[in-house]
Amino acid sequence: MSDSVRENAVVELLRVAPVAEELAARFAAAGHRLYLVGGPVRDVLLDRMGNDLDFTTDARPQQVLSLVRSWADAVWETGIAYGTVGLAKDGHQLEVTTFRADAYDRVSRNPEVTFGDSIEADLLRRDFTVNAMAVELAERRFVDPYGGMDALAAKVLDTPATPQESFADDPLRMLRAARFVSQLGFTPAPRVVEAMTSMADQITRITAERVQTEVSKLLCGAYPKLGIELLVQTGLATHVLPELPEMRLEIDEHHQHKDVYQHSLVVLDQAIAQEEDGPDLILRLAALLHDIGKPATRRFEEGGGVSFHHHEVVGAKMVRKRLRELKYSKEIVTDVSQLVFLHLRFHGYGKGEWTDSAVRRYVTDAGPLLSRLHKLVRADCTTRNKRKAQHLQRTYDELEERIARIAADEDLARVRPDLDGNEIMRLLNVPPGPIVGKAWTFLKDLRLDRGPLDHDVAVAALFAWAREQGVDVPD
Repeated sequence: MSDSVRENAVVELLRVAPVAEELAARFAAAGHRLYLVGGPVRDVLLDRMGNDLDFTTDARPQQVLSLVRSWADAVWETGIAYGTVGLAKDGHQLEVTTFRADAYDRVSRNPEVTFGDSIEADLLRRDFTVNAMAVELAERRFVDPYGGMDALAAKVLDTPATPQESFADDPLRMLRAARFVSQLGFTPAPRVVEAMTSMADQITRITAERVQTEVSKLLCGAYPKLGIELLVQTGLATHVLPELPEMRLEIDEHHQHKDVYQHSLVVLDQAIAQEEDGPDLILRLAALLHDIGKPATRRFEEGGGVSFHHHEVVGAKMVRKRLRELKYSKEIVTDVSQLVFLHLRFHGYGKGEWTDSAVRRYVTDAGPLLSRLHKLVRADCTTRNKRKAQHLQRTYDELEERIARIAADEDLARVRPDLDGNEIMRLLNVPPGPIVGKAWTFLKDLRLDRGPLDHDVAVAALFAWAREQGVDVPD
């Protein structure tokens, strides 16, 4: 990379972040060096600068505090034990960290914090060369001792130190490698892939919460398929999402079926293509994992066929188990597992034989997930037979049109019984309790089957049901 490119990069960094130059002047006046470092340098070179800026300096934490307290809009010291002072200034979130030269015990990922004295040593301990570039702000000097800019231009992901050293210090960096592949579309250097493969089991040192964060960022990247393929190729997925490599079912000449793993990656891509407001983590998880139950339910049939009966039921249970182990929120676990459970329901629609009752149940069971379910079902069509694909899409178009027509008449988004709980108690003269809940469920099912009912019809139906239950009702 030429010197002129580096000089232009420095100019651009200072143009988009003038607050950095102002802060650097304060440090220089006190005899300290200040460097803009890491992700912000990388991102401005990728033309995607944000408001978060990271700095490193030879000043010790207490010296940093004294330099920024009267200048910043706000200061926080939550990371000061690790040499980091956080501050806010003119809408920017800034972190200033003293040069580090940490030692790791190679058991946990917690370092013994040691402050350093050189920018080169500080950059050497960073995860990837594209994150190991810095700008010395007072002198407007670009610092790139490990070839980060060349790697950025070549879209290659490599480590400043050897990958074995880097990943032994912090195994989470292996997941970060897959995440950066997904976010940036970079290719990992062969030695990085080799180290990830030989050290994959080291990821078990990392907490589930941190793994979950990286998996989510990977899935919400611009190229999640690339990141997932790297996880599976290196064996990391075996420890993080073991169901993914298990979907690579062996296919022989007598029992033909789609490769479930490759099919799931295609479904993921096709679901992403339908997103309207940016990455949808719930939809992407459901698309990736919708066939997770197939390996456990595969059966070879006479005549060479293969079946996966009830794989959506098994899959929903497996999704709940895996996402809980990754410490996802209850809401995400519930939504993703419900989408997996429902993703086959449409295939009972046939040529439109569903009654209005069945359509109502489809909408009600999906609830607020209906829009995502539409996308997932459409994405799940990966057949190469164009006529079959077009037929499936037309049939789903017809179903959506039916949903819209019925919804316009009946407010399907809020299907409720024609009588509420208070009216049930009044009519049956019963206190709150199980019988009220059973009556409510009966009336809701009746509403789904027959649509909105006149009040008198609903009351008559309630009384008839109550008599069958042995409840005394008015004549």
